[in-house]
Amino acid sequence: MCIFVKILHLKKYLLVLALLWASVIFAQTTRKYSNEFMNIGVDAAALGMANAVVGYSGDVNSGYWNPAGLVQLEDNQLALMHSSYFANIANYNYAAFGMPLDDQSAVGISLIRFGVDDILDTTQLIDEQGNINYDNIRLFSAADYGLTFSYSRRLPVPGLNYGVNAKIIRRVIGDFASSWGFGLDFGIQFHSDNSWYLGLMARDITTTFNAWSIDEDKLADIQNAIEGENQEAPAGTELTLPKLQLGVAKIWEFNYDYVLRAELDLIMRFEENNDLISSSFVSINPAFGFEFGYTDMVFLRGGLGNFQNELQIDNTERLSFQPSFGVGFKYRGIYVDYAFTDIGDQSAALYSNVFSLKLDFSIFR
Repeated sequence: MCIFVKILHLKKYLLVLALLWASVIFAQTTRKYSNEFMNIGVDAAALGMANAVVGYSGDVNSGYWNPAGLVQLEDNQLALMHSSYFANIANYNYAAFGMPLDDQSAVGISLIRFGVDDILDTTQLIDEQGNINYDNIRLFSAADYGLTFSYSRRLPVPGLNYGVNAKIIRRVIGDFASSWGFGLDFGIQFHSDNSWYLGLMARDITTTFNAWSIDEDKLADIQNAIEGENQEAPAGTELTLPKLQLGVAKIWEFNYDYVLRAELDLIMRFEENNDLISSSFVSINPAFGFEFGYTDMVFLRGGLGNFQNELQIDNTERLSFQPSFGVGFKYRGIYVDYAFTDIGDQSAALYSNVFSLKLDFSIFR
């Protein structure tokens, strides 16, 4: 995504804009970071806890974090979130709706859009006579969409629930290229009588497949922009490998008015990278989050996540992590949450401000 930042901060127009996009987006077969916009996270309450929520999650946002939690809904819920990344260049928007079907099952639907708009298309900046014509500059958007349908159901074992997601992925880069992708998630939760919570979320269990369609005419315009580069059409398929997130949560109550919830999650990718624990088979990244609530109305949250062994210029490694902080307010069925969170070193601004709103339809009853 750092390409977005470079594009919008260019002082001189480049003829090879689409060429750069093609080289980043279109890789053959399996890619380590395909569809990464689906891993950023939703709900400021969860982001304030460093995304450590798959064990306890039990509201409309469970469609994203762990669909097994949807069955805990007692009434219809609506959730909205907006955040900006990369110095407000990229916008991340999310909307979700969940509803119980009966005492044993629930459904949900959510939509994510992550995009950069008003990017300069300079492929026609120089006309056939070699003259620069700024009237030929057009604007386009590069946007990723994720539409998720969720279903959750209680199992005969008390406290045990499961859920499944069916995802449709749509990615668009102006008129240059677009893709469709499909995948499945599976989640399970167990809640004990002594306030322990256990959850497992398996993302892309079928290995999400994206098929790209490239505009051949657009490609022909830029193929020879730089001699020796991008002379062949890039491959049009990519796969997203499965990921697991295991979470254990515990709740403590103090004098009825004070509640503390803490959760530890282990995020597992089946690849070798810079995570805290890494091997050729699996890499594991821990995340810890807590929420302190007063009278079920005011909430303070914090967390640590994304532990990475960063390679330094002198070839030594340094352990880094991303802290997060959040606050929330609840009045009847209205939830307003804020998170101050770090999403990664690829961002020009280390921290991002995230706001979200959740509405429980019981307020209308």
